[in-house]
Amino acid sequence: MSYSVTISPFAPLYDGWEAYQESLIGALAALTPEQLDYRTAPQLRSVGENCRHMIGARGRWCIYVLGIRDAPLPDLARWDAKGTPSYTSAELAEGLRVSWRLLRDAMKSWSAEDLAVTMPNVDREPGEPEAFTRHWVIWHLIEHDLHHGGEISQILGAHGLTGINI
Repeated sequence: MSYSVTISPFAPLYDGWEAYQESLIGALAALTPEQLDYRTAPQLRSVGENCRHMIGARGRWCIYVLGIRDAPLPDLARWDAKGTPSYTSAELAEGLRVSWRLLRDAMKSWSAEDLAVTMPNVDREPGEPEAFTRHWVIWHLIEHDLHHGGEISQILGAHGLTGINI
């Protein structure tokens, strides 16, 4: 008996995003609370704030647009809310891992047709579209991670620490 396995054409993209995330976690792993507070200018986010923002954004997009309703997401969606306490590097790494795992598992379950599904923009801001495709949301989360991960890497490098290894 033979079986055929269908491999998603998006698998290399997801694998690359996962490798980037692991590099980000590696750069954060041993940072002290003081190092998590490093920033390039007083008005810009610190390393820890950038990381919390990435986790919070993943949580919000997963819940409010993609419809992923796993238990940890409501808490993760609030990680970058004003007044949120600081997290240790280990806690930030775990937040990245959990939010990634939930997102990755959903992406792996979606076909190309599923990625084309349109989801309503339930919290629409002026100038935003009324709806998003899952594919657009995934791309947006990738570019969001790359942007803020780049900020983290730049901040670490400016302070003589090793950034994201790509």
